[in-house]
Amino acid sequence: MNSHIQIFDTTLRDGEQSPGFSMTHSEKMRMAEQLEQLGVDVIEAGFPIASEGDFQAVKEISRQISNCQVAGLCRIKKDDISRAWEALEHARFPRIHTFVATSDIHLVHKLNMSREQVLEAAVEGVTYARSLCDIVEFSAEDASRTDPDFLCEITRAVIQAGATIVNIPDTVGFAVPEEFGALIRKLKTEVPNIEQAVISVHCHNDLGLAVANSLAAVQNGAGQIECTINGIGERAGNASLEEIVMALAVRKSFYNTDTKLDTTQLYPASQLLAEITGNHVQPNKAIVGRNAFAHEAGIHQDGVLKNPLTYEIMTPQTVGVPQNSLVLGKHSGRRALADRMNKLGYTFTKDEIDKVYTCFTVLADLKKNITDQDLTYLAERGLEMAGEQNMSQNLQEYINQ
Repeated sequence: MNSHIQIFDTTLRDGEQSPGFSMTHSEKMRMAEQLEQLGVDVIEAGFPIASEGDFQAVKEISRQISNCQVAGLCRIKKDDISRAWEALEHARFPRIHTFVATSDIHLVHKLNMSREQVLEAAVEGVTYARSLCDIVEFSAEDASRTDPDFLCEITRAVIQAGATIVNIPDTVGFAVPEEFGALIRKLKTEVPNIEQAVISVHCHNDLGLAVANSLAAVQNGAGQIECTINGIGERAGNASLEEIVMALAVRKSFYNTDTKLDTTQLYPASQLLAEITGNHVQPNKAIVGRNAFAHEAGIHQDGVLKNPLTYEIMTPQTVGVPQNSLVLGKHSGRRALADRMNKLGYTFTKDEIDKVYTCFTVLADLKKNITDQDLTYLAERGLEMAGEQNMSQNLQEYINQ
């Protein structure tokens, strides 16, 4: 297993291809700067031949970014590769990323090419790309549905032609972890020159398995994972960068590897992308969702107040979240209520907090979101109200004010 996993971020390329996630030139620059601050190994800045805007964005990012490799995507056609190099040539660490489909379904229905023709074109493309750039990545599009023996054959050939990274994409999210891990293991054991290149993986999330497949690949010899902030990308998205990075960090003793990322920049990167695109992160999203470090259940709140490790396997500060939150609602307990009251400047005895808690549970059944203003009202009126028969009615009138 590799001691260091390279993180290849494709937020600005595959991520931007997702409907509703298009970015302007200046927004791409802001995001690239944040990715550099995060410490990703590679920023895939765009697809230079796709549009003049993409070309200019890749060119500008290449000029401005100095601590990461900058990659430009291109098909194996010579014109594509030349255009990519024109955009990348001023990068401190440029990478040409060229690809062609290799599955029979793509060869027959999309390319109208034979395996032999694709193999020849791939070798020619990689050879030309390597004549321009020292770092060349080759991707076998739809690798997870490609005949494994043909995948081994084309992998061997492109490495011989000069590819320094070979990417094995699960382009349509078809693979499952055991199967995908076995495919990576087959390449490691049956491609004779495989040690001359880094094996990369690029997994999509159509079955919700992108992160699991990526981690299975790491267990079987992959040295690079391609992923995106917030898991954005075509259709159901890509493997989520923040989930990949924190899985490797939290379970380092299991995977026996790590990344060089500054994990405290994960949440800022997630928030910046949400701001730029206007697409907010789902509340229960792992690592960066609003509820990732929030607790409402009373048993959980009690445990977290005693020791956060009881219900948190990482600290929120590790990923750049300032602190966890105890959300007060109908599932909350007395301990969490007393803790929040104390923070608001109110101190109660055990008997008093029991009375205030009685009012709190009634209010929480009537009102979904309990605010500090509500707690202030309970702190000042709860002891008096707790013994009243019309407590529920009084609280409803307070809500209606």
